[in-house]
Amino acid sequence: MSSIRPWRTIERRKSRQIMVGNVPVGGDAPITVQTMTNTPTSDAGATIDQIRRCEEAGADIIRVSCPDTDSTAALGEIVRAAEVPIVADIHFHYKRALEAADAGVACLRINPGNIGSDERVAEVVRAAKANGCAIRIGVNAGSLERDLLEKYGEPCPEALVESALDHIKLLQDHDFHEYKVAVKASDVFLAVAAYQGLADAVDCPLHLGITEAGGLVGGTVKSSIGMGNLLWAGIGDTLRVSLSAEPETEVRVGFEMLKALGLRTRGVRVVSCPSCARQGFDVIRTVEALEDRLQHIKVPLSLSVLGCVVNGPGEARETEIGITGGGNNKHMVYLSGVTDHHVQSDDMLDHIVSLVEAKAAEIEAAELEARSSDAGKADGAGRGGSTTNGAQTVPAE
Repeated sequence: MSSIRPWRTIERRKSRQIMVGNVPVGGDAPITVQTMTNTPTSDAGATIDQIRRCEEAGADIIRVSCPDTDSTAALGEIVRAAEVPIVADIHFHYKRALEAADAGVACLRINPGNIGSDERVAEVVRAAKANGCAIRIGVNAGSLERDLLEKYGEPCPEALVESALDHIKLLQDHDFHEYKVAVKASDVFLAVAAYQGLADAVDCPLHLGITEAGGLVGGTVKSSIGMGNLLWAGIGDTLRVSLSAEPETEVRVGFEMLKALGLRTRGVRVVSCPSCARQGFDVIRTVEALEDRLQHIKVPLSLSVLGCVVNGPGEARETEIGITGGGNNKHMVYLSGVTDHHVQSDDMLDHIVSLVEAKAAEIEAAELEARSSDAGKADGAGRGGSTTNGAQTVPAE
């Protein structure tokens, strides 16, 4: 179940690494999942509550909009309360960037070419350096510079890449290199081509996104096609799924995308059938309930939910826990791919949840023991004991 197969391997584009607060982005760091709050940032309480929900969903980095001084005034409280790095979203008003940097944000989302004079760019760079802030350059097909639209006639991949390179140069001219770049568009073809062009032109981390993708279903499909294409090609170091949906939903969709490609493994991976007349229980409602009730599981594990025995046993062999529908409201439960016991329909949902929770606790305990063992070996070696080159233990996400 856990073996690495060559045809599943994705070779990631080599990029240099920057830090967004305490989160590494680029290089060999895991691809991070971001989202953006939609509460008024000036309402610190409401914004913190929304950040909490996004953190629970697994967000690695969270962006907040800062259009005015009331917003930047609230940033200090928000940053102190957040458990993940906060990015300040700035457009045009360079003083908001200075205020956000002083308030302790980990990153500024600002296009240096849009804030005016070179001296203003220099001020933002000085504030970023002084406060340890990264910068995210965010090029968008919907707000390209007028001269580029006149040059190319319309938003096109070349225009997006040229815009990004122009903004990058402004930072590099001030000896600032802690930046990542996005070249977003709502058109999948345009966005993918722009990212492909930019990936060949720069070595900085890339922030992926299909902007204004749409609602939950349509936006998830567009984002998965666009970003999935890029991720499969090894392009992308951090991402945001832009949905007309709650921010925590964006986070969950982002992780599902990465899980499908084997790039992140947080939480339960559900394998389930679309259901048909052969089903021994209501697969659709069962999966809906399980996905809702298992959101608190952080460790990676797999669960198969199949309505009948046609494909059920085969899928169950590849998952830690599985269930297949049977007759007379009696269903087979598989543990580690092996038939183990039966469960009645009325007890099935609670039973599967308890099995998953128990398996997650078992995995967490094993990881904790492994980390303690590795720490003990390292401590022994430091005191002059024998050295052992053991496998690195990666903590669960």
